[in-house]
Amino acid sequence: MAADYYELLGVARDAGKEEIKRAYRRLARKYHPDVNKEDGAEERFKEINRAYEVLSEPEMRARYDRFGEAGVSAGAAGAGGAGFQDFGDFSGFAADIFETFFGGGFGGAAGAQGARRRTGPRRGDDLRLDLKLDFHEAITGGEKEIRISHLEQCETCNGSGAKPGTRPRPCGTCNGAGQVRRATRTPFGSFTQVSVCPTCNGAGQVIEEKCGTCGGKGQRQETKKLKITVPAGVDNGTRLRVQGEGDTGKQGGPAGDLYVYLFVKEHEVFRRDGINILSEVTISYLQAILGCRLQVNTVDGPEEVTIAPGTQPDTLLTLEDKGVPRLGNPVSRGDHLLTVKVEIPTKITAEEREHLEGLAKIKGDRTGKGGIEGFLGGLFRQ
Repeated sequence: MAADYYELLGVARDAGKEEIKRAYRRLARKYHPDVNKEDGAEERFKEINRAYEVLSEPEMRARYDRFGEAGVSAGAAGAGGAGFQDFGDFSGFAADIFETFFGGGFGGAAGAQGARRRTGPRRGDDLRLDLKLDFHEAITGGEKEIRISHLEQCETCNGSGAKPGTRPRPCGTCNGAGQVRRATRTPFGSFTQVSVCPTCNGAGQVIEEKCGTCGGKGQRQETKKLKITVPAGVDNGTRLRVQGEGDTGKQGGPAGDLYVYLFVKEHEVFRRDGINILSEVTISYLQAILGCRLQVNTVDGPEEVTIAPGTQPDTLLTLEDKGVPRLGNPVSRGDHLLTVKVEIPTKITAEEREHLEGLAKIKGDRTGKGGIEGFLGGLFRQ
């Protein structure tokens, strides 16, 4: 019996999308095969992935809430594996439901079609990989090398699962249909219950001599390196799809896809606001009064800016086209917004005080407000 997805993630059945996402991330970190080497951790990780993929999609979650695992499986037995499933088989599932409750009225062609889908080619599972990027890597993009572990077709048996020189035979219990039907008479009429064949587990065939390389599974877990292109301007949560790099399909079905979720590390100087970059620069009170030219850091390197005389604290300077490239249109860029902070010294030398008091006296003669405090206060209120 498939595990309850809400229990797997440790959330209530009315949990919101963000709560489900937080629970998934916590458990995925705990049971990721690269981190957790305990027996059963990898299987647990796959179950957690499957639970999240179902509960994070509103339509899939609604089907699961109504029909349970059968509502979101592709018709295969034990559909607790990781990744998305092909919902092209949902009509077959619906036919089975009607057969169960209405005495097989939807049997015949519909039932046979469902059986063919179950025993025919099946698409491989999609996989997810979380990738961390440096702040600058997210801005500029480029190639990244990643390592993934996925199921590949066994080369020894070419995916059949049978020992070379042999081949699977049709299942004698279900005659290759992958499912068995049982008629039950009740006071309300005759009902036909359709279930997965217990002998072949829905495959429709039985392997008598298993391949020694893959143990009859037709697939092997392999680790490989991939180079992916990260577009300029990606941000936290950006998802990249790498077609065909998920688990290989069964019985000649296509491979699933790899989904790479990007997470960007924080920068010690820069912050990001959409496609704009935010940072601060601190100048002395004399530079604020007299003005100056100075170099500031941007994501493109040092840039010279002009501080106008009389610049006030928290003045915002805009460096146009020095921000983040727009995702999908790297020619268009945001701006770098620079906040000017003015540093007021807490201690000054006797010589500095003498000069400042002289300026304060001049300022006081003109305004009627004497004293160094009045002088500096007046400067930054103007």
